[in-house]
Amino acid sequence: MSGAQGIGRRELLTGAAAVAASATLVGLSPAQAVPVAQGVEKFALSTDRQRVRVLITGDAGTGTRTQWAVADAARAFHRREPFALALGLGDNIYESGPTSATDVQFADKFENPNAGLDFPWAMVLGNHDTSSILPGDGGWLLRGNTEVEYHAHSPRWWMPSRYYSIRPNPVVEFFILDLNPLAAYIPPLLSDYWAVEGTFMNEQRAWLDRALDESSATWKIVCTHHPYLSNGSHGNAGRYEGLSIEPINGVHVRRFFEEHVAGKAHFILSGHDHDLQVLEPTPESKGTRQIVSGAAAKTSGNAGRSGPNAALFETHHELGFMVMDLSANAVDLRVITVDPATGVGSEAFRRRLA
Repeated sequence: MSGAQGIGRRELLTGAAAVAASATLVGLSPAQAVPVAQGVEKFALSTDRQRVRVLITGDAGTGTRTQWAVADAARAFHRREPFALALGLGDNIYESGPTSATDVQFADKFENPNAGLDFPWAMVLGNHDTSSILPGDGGWLLRGNTEVEYHAHSPRWWMPSRYYSIRPNPVVEFFILDLNPLAAYIPPLLSDYWAVEGTFMNEQRAWLDRALDESSATWKIVCTHHPYLSNGSHGNAGRYEGLSIEPINGVHVRRFFEEHVAGKAHFILSGHDHDLQVLEPTPESKGTRQIVSGAAAKTSGNAGRSGPNAALFETHHELGFMVMDLSANAVDLRVITVDPATGVGSEAFRRRLA
């Protein structure tokens, strides 16, 4: 598979045109997708049209020993049971995001730790990827375009635009979103483009509504950095950090999920909290299940923590990742916790979720 033409043949991207992104593009949409650079051979997806195995990982991009330990466990798993695709659920480059598409941090915090995991990695933008004054403040939204530009140069990194979809086969379609304008600790008050009801978010809302409605995939999965529900330290959207102060409490994130995702997608996959959670649907989620996988390099360190949401499984003090096996008839999820000293993974949870 090479170039934008190969991507199109496999229906990896929705609406991706082979159009280069110029400096005047403030927020890259699927229609403005960055094409693969000449000479770059993207890793191909499995050709199996009946099932797909996905590595779910988030908040990984530290370059530290703990990131390598989790990657070691993922490599060992991949040797036994090969993955077709990975989902990187944001905070890809700690602490403040890359400075250019040639930033050495891409090698130190993504390529080198993930050597041997040679398949497409569908990446989500996180708040640390769009930092301005303080790490993780989400106040420099345009900085996220640097990670989009890197799509052209890496065999494994998939982020052709700030939001997009990837459909490896008829079984599943993943909808990767950028909700940073709704969740930034420094709200984009000085730019109408990035505002809650500005051009970027309104275009993304319209795209998602249409894409979910038109998708014929058996399973529809929304991938974000910021969760709708979480028993972790950040908490539920609308009460992020336990705050009632709008908008930094994530009230706009909550409204987005409830208006555009709840009842329309089967799962929400998010990071942000550095833990592993498999939560139960709520009346407000209309059957959509929230899963949090953000422990690929850090943990919250609170072994006894529990939150307001009913959970099938949660651990807040262990590193790890998740494995999702999807077929036309079932969705099976495994949680793998990882020993930071040895890089050995252990199955901590297994359940058929659908």
